[in-house]
Amino acid sequence: MSGSITTLLDGDAYAALLRQDMAKRVAVLASSGRTPKLVTLLVGDHPASRAYIARKHADCAELGILSDDLRLASTTDQPRLMAEIERLNRDSSVSGFLVQLPLPDHLDAAEALEAVSPAKDVDGLHPVNLGHLMAGTPGLLPCTPHAILRLLSHHCINVAGKHVAIIGRGALVGRPLAMLLSLRGIDATVTLLNSATPDLAGFTKAADIVISAAGVPRLVEAAMIRPGTTVVGVGISYDADGTMISDIADDVADIAGACTPRRGSVGAVTRAMLLENLIAIAEADQALSKGL
Repeated sequence: MSGSITTLLDGDAYAALLRQDMAKRVAVLASSGRTPKLVTLLVGDHPASRAYIARKHADCAELGILSDDLRLASTTDQPRLMAEIERLNRDSSVSGFLVQLPLPDHLDAAEALEAVSPAKDVDGLHPVNLGHLMAGTPGLLPCTPHAILRLLSHHCINVAGKHVAIIGRGALVGRPLAMLLSLRGIDATVTLLNSATPDLAGFTKAADIVISAAGVPRLVEAAMIRPGTTVVGVGISYDADGTMISDIADDVADIAGACTPRRGSVGAVTRAMLLENLIAIAEADQALSKGL
């Protein structure tokens, strides 16, 4: 990004610190014979999904976490997919698993995600876990919303009492992020927007923190924010030659008080939060086995 900013929200560096801490927790679990195990389930050959899964397994290897990369053909039907999910639910050696999205169009993603055991839901997106978040009793948190909150906290950006404008109402980021930030004890004032909101700039100019998860190239421009605003880019898209484009235009960095870099940052912390969920599941299982 061009220009200078007060704070670069460097998620890659922060995620590296998180992995160091998590590696210690994994070592403790391994010493008691309970090494966490992650399984990723990919249907088809979606290039972005392949790359994302590869990074997850690399993170597991770095931390000493066991992992399996389960692949099913793109022609897999719904009954076969559901049978694999049920097998993973029953497998006591698997601490947690995820069904990688997007699924091929002929498969019902909602049915598949709901079939995952809430206790093994490392993505934190099962309706039961989202319901706990809505009720104010969160357990396994959705990874990207949790990553955003942790990234802000790491850079000493307090959201309590701040006006946070979230652009994007999707089930993966926007809606659960709004729920998370508005929890008692976090205490942000949240406005949930979308790319079709009339006078979008009127809302973003009034915000202390702007988070865009719309997937619209360069949606947020410098003219849409006040100097000193914290800006987090989550949504990405791709141009014709495959170059990644952020929701945040380059000129935002010239006036923002804090801003994510043009590429990366939130994604690295998101992967760390997935492993955080996995380790938490394994630690809970260990405590249960000890009768704690």
